[in-house]
Amino acid sequence: MPSDAGAEADLSTTAGKLADLKRRVAEVAHAGSERAVEKQHARGKKTARERLEMLLDKGTFIEMDKYARHRSTAFGQEKNRPYGDGVVTGDGRQVAVFAQDFTVFGGSLGQVFGEKIVKVMDFAMKIGCPVIGLNDSGGARIQEGVVSLGLYGEIFRRNVHASGVIPQISLIMGPCAGGAVYSPAITDFTVMVDQTSHMFITGPDVIKTVTGEDVAFEDLGGARTHNTKSGVAHYMGTDEQDAIDYVKALLSYLPSNNLEEPPAYQPSPGDSDLDVTEEDRWLDTCIPDSPNQPYDMHEIVRHVVDDEEFLEVQPIFAPNIVTGFARVDGMAIGVVANQPMQFAGCLDIDASEKAARFVRTCDAFNLPVLTFVDVPGFLPGTDQEWDGIIRRGAKLIYAYAEATVPLVTVITRKAYGGAYDVMGSKHLGADINLAWPTAQIAVMGAQGAVNILYRKEIAAAQAEGRDVDEVRAAFVQEYEEHLANPYVAAERGYIDTVISPSNTRMNVTRALRALKTKRETLPPKKHGNIPL
Repeated sequence: MPSDAGAEADLSTTAGKLADLKRRVAEVAHAGSERAVEKQHARGKKTARERLEMLLDKGTFIEMDKYARHRSTAFGQEKNRPYGDGVVTGDGRQVAVFAQDFTVFGGSLGQVFGEKIVKVMDFAMKIGCPVIGLNDSGGARIQEGVVSLGLYGEIFRRNVHASGVIPQISLIMGPCAGGAVYSPAITDFTVMVDQTSHMFITGPDVIKTVTGEDVAFEDLGGARTHNTKSGVAHYMGTDEQDAIDYVKALLSYLPSNNLEEPPAYQPSPGDSDLDVTEEDRWLDTCIPDSPNQPYDMHEIVRHVVDDEEFLEVQPIFAPNIVTGFARVDGMAIGVVANQPMQFAGCLDIDASEKAARFVRTCDAFNLPVLTFVDVPGFLPGTDQEWDGIIRRGAKLIYAYAEATVPLVTVITRKAYGGAYDVMGSKHLGADINLAWPTAQIAVMGAQGAVNILYRKEIAAAQAEGRDVDEVRAAFVQEYEEHLANPYVAAERGYIDTVISPSNTRMNVTRALRALKTKRETLPPKKHGNIPL
């Protein structure tokens, strides 16, 4: 705080009142002690105001409740009542923000702290803009008792009511523990910072006392844990700047609210931009001849979307499915794709829930969904069955069937069994379904099917001393020619057309252009009952 901050001003004059205002502004700007700020920097963390400067356009931040102070006088706190009460809130350019300040009372949430967050969330709903929360808090302020808990509840309720109405993004930039974790859990996207952010319901000490398990903070609730194991987080920033840059990129694809269209660039006029390029022709040779050889679906996606730009969501959680944002013809879209490089692209519990949540997010904010399919089925195993793959895999069915935004699906290779239905099939309501000549659409793969359908013939061939492998290969070829190909599905209208891979960008672009005016509604109801 400036050395002259404590000087008394003559409040009987205009000049004195202006001097008093200047003093108060300085006091707000230096709410945290210098020692607290130094400790924050030593941890590799910025202060709340420094983070806001990184996030927002210069000169756009309008602070709300700048002069609010906490009201508790318990435990001798009446002598230490800094302005701001540990949270900075306001509405900047097209977003509303709040930033918890760990340098003031450890960022703990008290009555005024909570009321400020509630006010900015209400304001965001009123004007229809995204709300971003920068979380760095020690949890509820113990001295204020149930009042702190009550304000957490008020925040949670507003998170729920705002869900699907305005985008909500949580940046975890320090500790976030206990009940405080449930606000980020409800928001649309949670971004954490490697090594300096932690989220957990109960800390390592409590866990050790109750269960005897010995676990470190980072292993229990660090950024890597929540980005790889729990799926709570959607991105892990290498540092605070990286995390903030990711949030800025996210916002470039999202509308301000559910009544607006997503941000779009002006596309080129006519179809001149849809001519097949050398980059497009790469797609003609990208699928290996062997159906068991993997390839990187990221490359497929990048060759279809504008400028090869793809912002992945949850890149290191359930990597057997890929989700993220891109643009086609200048339009912001969501992309869902099986990843043959992981588990051969099989769907498991984590992948199903990851994709289902992403599809529902896109549907809430009017983003078309482009799906790339190469899926041999659901991952087998007792763990999957006992942990509820039936119930939890059904979430993906629910998400696609419920979506009313434009849905375009491209089958690149395998589409077997129930997984074919789940991945944006025509039967769940997809608008345009395309397939490459390499697509294999069937109840199961050729090898498994032949072993069932022709088991008697294979057994007879073995008994006669014939080459069993040669006999089986002939049956496999017959199966693929008559059943496991895209043309059987195309004959029935389940596939709209079979296309050359190099024409994918052109067909997807034209499909999305045609679907811009799509209008679809669901039967009237309070809400559906998704299998949670």
